[in-house]
Amino acid sequence: MNQAVTADRAARARVIAYYLPQYHPIAENDAQWGPGFTEWTNVGKAPAMFPGHYQPRVPRDFGYYDLRVAETRAAQAKAAAEHGVEAFCYYHYWFAGHRLLERPFNEVLESGEPDFPFCLCWANHSWTGIWLGSPEELIMEQTYPGMDDHYQHFQYLLKAFKDKRYVTVDGKPFFAVYAPKDIPNVRQVTDMWREEAHKAGLPGLHLVGVNQLEIWKPEPDGFDASIAERLPPRHGKISKRMPRTALHHRLRRKPNPTIYTYEEAIDFMVRPKGPDHEDYPVVMPNWDNTPRSGANGLVLHNSTPELFRKHLRKALHRVEKVDEQHRIVILKAWNEWGEGNYIEPDQRHGRGYLDVLKEELYS
Repeated sequence: MNQAVTADRAARARVIAYYLPQYHPIAENDAQWGPGFTEWTNVGKAPAMFPGHYQPRVPRDFGYYDLRVAETRAAQAKAAAEHGVEAFCYYHYWFAGHRLLERPFNEVLESGEPDFPFCLCWANHSWTGIWLGSPEELIMEQTYPGMDDHYQHFQYLLKAFKDKRYVTVDGKPFFAVYAPKDIPNVRQVTDMWREEAHKAGLPGLHLVGVNQLEIWKPEPDGFDASIAERLPPRHGKISKRMPRTALHHRLRRKPNPTIYTYEEAIDFMVRPKGPDHEDYPVVMPNWDNTPRSGANGLVLHNSTPELFRKHLRKALHRVEKVDEQHRIVILKAWNEWGEGNYIEPDQRHGRGYLDVLKEELYS
């Protein structure tokens, strides 16, 4: 576990932060959106869509960075370690052997820098036009050609799994899958991956599936645990008491995003009691994906560092009695600016959210 914050006190939980690599141009994005497209393209021009809407969001400490720059990656890792983040969980893309946005992680792996723990989450979903509000437009389809492709995928991952920085649970590499139920014959796949891990000299794998369904149980599909990623619904309500914000109802006559207050969403995002299997809670400092989705977006309005403290405490309480190796909280996310879903410093709050994280982890 990361001891960068203090040598004599362990953190109350193992905080693993999702890390988005979409901050450098790639040929596929250039062809679809024009030269130089990155996550910043829409973040920088995002308009305020209703009174008090916090847009655009402007980064502070790291600026509008390019993840091809090693110094930026080092500065991010330093800030994360100083505030109690144990590791970055890099989103990883595999489309039947075709990889996208792989350069930042490949350079981290090849160079050995930064010397900061990491793991991977296979973002196994199709790429659509969501970045410009056109989710129906297919750019790169996620397919599953068969077991040979899954074998090749595992062989590609093996170098990362064997790196001394790779996050483990009980000595086993932690590997997350965003949409486990989308994989045909998924139990056959996970069984094969475990067999190949043993052949490669690993003690096994700690496989984790993101659970956006209330009824999914990881074990029958060959997973060890789930990640409880819960956002309020785009339509409907999250409670009888507060179906939506009053602001949302005042604006409903014209196209606008779905709006909840961040405060009212906190109870929904972290279950007060876990299910009967290993289930890692997720904490979100913010959420506002209108830079990507416009009026089709979802906004958790008026997030503050102090409200994030309340949210974080609920998650820490969920895991406080769990064995230390499994006392995991997922931070969504380190840097998903296009979803307003980041803990990196911005111009409004500075390092406020990071400071709260550190204070609560070491209180």
